[in-house]
Amino acid sequence: MQAPHPALAQAPGLARALILGSTSRYRRELLERLRLPFQTVSPEVDETPLAGETPHALSLRLALAKAQAVAALHPGAVVIGSDQVPELDGLPLSKPGNHERATEQLRQMSGRQMNFHTAVSVVCQETGFSETDVVTVQVRFRDLNDAEIERYLRAEQPYDCAGSAKSEGLGIALLDAIVSDDPTALIGLPLIRTCQLLRAAGAVLP
Repeated sequence: MQAPHPALAQAPGLARALILGSTSRYRRELLERLRLPFQTVSPEVDETPLAGETPHALSLRLALAKAQAVAALHPGAVVIGSDQVPELDGLPLSKPGNHERATEQLRQMSGRQMNFHTAVSVVCQETGFSETDVVTVQVRFRDLNDAEIERYLRAEQPYDCAGSAKSEGLGIALLDAIVSDDPTALIGLPLIRTCQLLRAAGAVLP
């Protein structure tokens, strides 16, 4: 009897446990699109930027640190870590946390183009697999007046979102253009690159 093709014998899935090193519901919802069973674990990582660290480098370092922190607790699992750092005028923007800071961020970004650096890291401590990459999304905001900013913030309250806007929701109305090789990167997890890294780690995906 002919043996099944290896890809069909495994398909689709991952022989090891898959863990998303994040409690972000946005990243969880994105990863659910791949239809792979996974669990979420909160990584304990200090996210303070290093002196002179660029937003691009910060996103890479934190994504890897998150994956490594969770992998150390679950050495047999394949762990995904991710981090997003918005950049304006060469400086990182943090999550606003409240209405006042979100208002100030949107005023700063009004009529401007900025970058969102979204890094993803896939690590398996037991096999030694470790790959990290970043996808940069260019976003151009419309000219926003204070009334528009206030209406948006009251409607969506994006205080847990770096950059103070949810592009997957009403925040798309604040934008003039998005340029990216992977549109999911702007939401928080670049799925195209994530799929590539998971395949390299042994996952079977369509």
